[in-house]
Amino acid sequence: MTVLAFIIGVLVLVVGLAVSIALHEVGHLAPAKAFGVRVGQYMIGFGPRIYSRRIGETEYGFRLLPLGGFISMAGMYPPSKAAAEGEPERGTPRRRRLFESMIQDARVVNDETLKGDGGERAFYRLPVYKRVIIMLGGPAMNLILAIILFAIMFSGIGVQTATTTVAAVNECVLPAQTSKTACGAGDPVSPAAAAGIRPGDVIVSVDGTAVDTFAEASAIIQKSPEKTLPIVVDRDGARQTLEVTPVLATREVPAADGTMATAEVGFVGMSATVAYVPQPIWEGPQAAIEQTGRVMGIIWQLPARVYQTAVDTFTGAGRDPNGPLSVVGAGRLAGEVAATDAPILNRVSGMLALLGSLNIALFVFNLVPLLPLDGGHIVVALWDGLKRVWSRLTGRRAPRPVDATKLIPVTYIVVIGLVLMGGTLILADIVNPVQLFG
Repeated sequence: MTVLAFIIGVLVLVVGLAVSIALHEVGHLAPAKAFGVRVGQYMIGFGPRIYSRRIGETEYGFRLLPLGGFISMAGMYPPSKAAAEGEPERGTPRRRRLFESMIQDARVVNDETLKGDGGERAFYRLPVYKRVIIMLGGPAMNLILAIILFAIMFSGIGVQTATTTVAAVNECVLPAQTSKTACGAGDPVSPAAAAGIRPGDVIVSVDGTAVDTFAEASAIIQKSPEKTLPIVVDRDGARQTLEVTPVLATREVPAADGTMATAEVGFVGMSATVAYVPQPIWEGPQAAIEQTGRVMGIIWQLPARVYQTAVDTFTGAGRDPNGPLSVVGAGRLAGEVAATDAPILNRVSGMLALLGSLNIALFVFNLVPLLPLDGGHIVVALWDGLKRVWSRLTGRRAPRPVDATKLIPVTYIVVIGLVLMGGTLILADIVNPVQLFG
């Protein structure tokens, strides 16, 4: 059953990632078609074609490597000089230098998309704001999906919270540093047991203050050692007022920095029932936005973090649990989440958190201002707009559209870098995986 659960977890991650990629490309496709751009292909994956079907002017399909997706729009770049003058674009002579060959090849491919009505329905002809909307559409879909997933996790399932329902009452008060686990004849009766508090009681108020969580009740008790407190409980639908006097005891309590610290506090000896408590509807989106900020803060460290991951892998050191992962690593974590010995809601919540985090990573990563990422195309569109505004302000002739094919060599370098980082992470996730559960 554990192996089966692991496989199911991996499959859920794969399907979830495929849906995320598909929606990302829909985020580009929908505004492109709305703005009249001719879209030749909508593909999920890269490499050899597995299946495709043409609907209207667009070919929809799947390719072998599920590492992303793309849509093919007419005229991502302006036509080459030869194509603009009506001359056929010639192949690249072998004597040309490598970078010149890359640029020329890109121009030849781009010119092909401008044939027929592609010249009039080209991406580069759109106003700047429409180009930006098209390129932002993909990442925006990932962010929206992440917000939905976190909203389901926080408000649909809820957050595990210590409720006001009493789970257990200690029979006695044991010293903090003792190794004893059972009460002895000389151990004092716990204040909760002496007051008559029973498992199943629901705490309504403590010392006249209404409480909604066990943490609120504990805070009042911890601040009131040796003070008799009236506690109102709901027992089988009827309310009762009990009096409890917390004793001064040394216990671990949460510190201001989120860690646990030892302190002398009031103690009564009861524990709470932990249950999933749905949070307000804004908690999920807020958590997604906060995580987006954290990812943005570390995305520029990605090359350094991948390098450190490689060092840890080859030296045998443990992986940073907060370090980058490949698709292989994410799938492995999904399998571990699904196979862990925990209630089903815990596992579902964990899968939602993982898929939500992956979509936030896709959102942030695709906004990096480098081609071929969406952020690179946005920068090109904005630069084109700035040039046009400047020409109008200075009374100059409108400039030619920005020819981003000149950046193709940089694009190849970025792609090679991404492939190397991806390969490094895949190797690390196989040889030295992140240990999620100890």
